[in-house]
Amino acid sequence: MSVPELGLVELAAAIRAREVSCVEVAAATLERIDRVNPAVNAVVARRDPAAVLDEAAVRDAELARGHHRGVLHGVPQAVKDLAEVEGLRFTAGSPVFADRVGLVDAPHVARMRAAGAVFVGKTNTPEMGFGSQTYNPVYGTTLNPYDPTRTVGGSSGGAAAALATRMLPAADGSDYMGSLRNPAAWCSVYGLRPSRGRVPGVPGFVAQMGEAGPMARSVADLSALLGVLTDGPPVGPLDRADPLDLTDLAPADPAGLRVGWLGDLDGRLATEPGLLDLARAGSADVLAGLGAEVEDVVPAFDLDRLWDAFLVWRWWNACEMAPLLERRELLKPELVWEIEAGLATSALDVHRAAAVRAEWFRAVVGMFGRFDVLLAPATQVHPFPHDVTWPREIAGRPMDTYHRWMETVAPWSMAGVPVLGMPAGFTAEGLPVGVQLIGPPGGDRRVLEVALTHEAATGARARPPGLA
Repeated sequence: MSVPELGLVELAAAIRAREVSCVEVAAATLERIDRVNPAVNAVVARRDPAAVLDEAAVRDAELARGHHRGVLHGVPQAVKDLAEVEGLRFTAGSPVFADRVGLVDAPHVARMRAAGAVFVGKTNTPEMGFGSQTYNPVYGTTLNPYDPTRTVGGSSGGAAAALATRMLPAADGSDYMGSLRNPAAWCSVYGLRPSRGRVPGVPGFVAQMGEAGPMARSVADLSALLGVLTDGPPVGPLDRADPLDLTDLAPADPAGLRVGWLGDLDGRLATEPGLLDLARAGSADVLAGLGAEVEDVVPAFDLDRLWDAFLVWRWWNACEMAPLLERRELLKPELVWEIEAGLATSALDVHRAAAVRAEWFRAVVGMFGRFDVLLAPATQVHPFPHDVTWPREIAGRPMDTYHRWMETVAPWSMAGVPVLGMPAGFTAEGLPVGVQLIGPPGGDRRVLEVALTHEAATGARARPPGLA
């Protein structure tokens, strides 16, 4: 049994059956990280190995007493460095917080710990999570396991690379503007942005767009970690109170499944030549071949208004970081731009953006009257060189912001619906291609069921990177 090759479900079963000890799992994981991580720089803020092994021994002792905590019992985990973990460095990739140490566990981290996780460190992220390219001045750049000259995406880039290279069996991430979907696409893994409030975040009365969620190499492993992250009562006032039933999860029947293909939104989105054909062939065409009804669709909505509202919402979110401007010389220019734009945003701007967001939600609900799921490309370009901070143009079309090249993900963040970033094949050069599988409000289970159908038909895990 090779511990690094096991996914979460297989590893959890082996631990529970005492086929492998938690100490053995921890030792194999630490050895794997020592050997592979220098090539990709995915796992950072590593915990002292002796402390990891000591905690794994405690998990073994618990099993010996008949106490099994859950699916993560004795399973090594590294938490995205935007989430606080008690006792671990909590830099958020920013030199402003280079020496910060977590004092408490973030809500979803607390659930992972309660389920038996053994934390080995953090996973790398862009500075403060801004930008779909994982680099920062604290830990450096995370590289793509399929081609180390390319970016891994972001902001959950460290998590995606750690999964692809078998350093972790599953991982947490978070997503505001595709941060679970973009790196999943570029590492040929799965990343689920759950329904708004499904996984507890920072408690508050404002429905901001950041969501924590699971990443994994298979739908079964992703679902298992999602079960941990959603296990418990609401933490904040806007958390979903309805339980998510993941028992007896099975592939959806593709016969008659109604699928809407969004593509480039009728030419609105600039895309790298060939990308759309690959994405469709690896997703919508696969489901159509199984009997699904696939139809091209463009939302009946003014998408310029939606993008403008998205920007306002993001700027408003950045306002909380205004004190960081006192040390602006330490911040990346894109982060300074976001904060300053937030400070220039009025209450009336926010009110109007909220009205657009509500109107968009109603339009999305209407689309799911016609379709069971929607499909869209997860990115608009293939992985670009890792020393490029962001694409300034796509197919000759200039990008007017540092994140316009990821507009494909923004509508679904605004809607708060569940979206799965899933593999859809590879380019001729062997670079992964991914899509977004979008479900109706609260339809996390439906998304997973359709993903199981797609996974069974494509064998999504069939081509690991050379580093794995």
